[in-house]
Amino acid sequence: MQGVGDASGRKRATYDGPMLDERDLDIIAALQDDARATYADVAARVGLSASAVHDRVRKLEQQGVIKGYAAVVDPAALGLFVTALIAASPLDPRQPDDLPDRVAEFPEVEDCYSVAGETNYVLKVRTRTTTELEDLIRRLREKGNVATRTTIALSIPFERRSLRT
Repeated sequence: MQGVGDASGRKRATYDGPMLDERDLDIIAALQDDARATYADVAARVGLSASAVHDRVRKLEQQGVIKGYAAVVDPAALGLFVTALIAASPLDPRQPDDLPDRVAEFPEVEDCYSVAGETNYVLKVRTRTTTELEDLIRRLREKGNVATRTTIALSIPFERRSLRT
């Protein structure tokens, strides 16, 4: 087990992650708030030089702590007005556990979570209409050979929150 610094600067144990100190965590927080911030902007926020921030960000990227940068897009602006969570369980428990491979080609599937409990997977999906959602559920059942249970989101008070330790 490795460690992570807590607010006091002490190292806190993690399972298998790289060593992160308080400055690394501050840099990560700054980039989660604004991934387009310049190194100088992040440096001013965390109390380091721009070159020190650049070095730390490069190391965080190489360690896989920072996995990438992405634009956060409003789904409604793309015409995707329906968000749903679909719980999926195999019809035959002996079938291969390869649902993620089978649904990867569906552009409506935004996230796929392997879960413990009554179901095997929960899929977060977005469609334009409930008719498209119904069609997606049919295709998931056919291609995935799964039983589904669907919950439609009425609103989304927040999502993609910044990770904080």
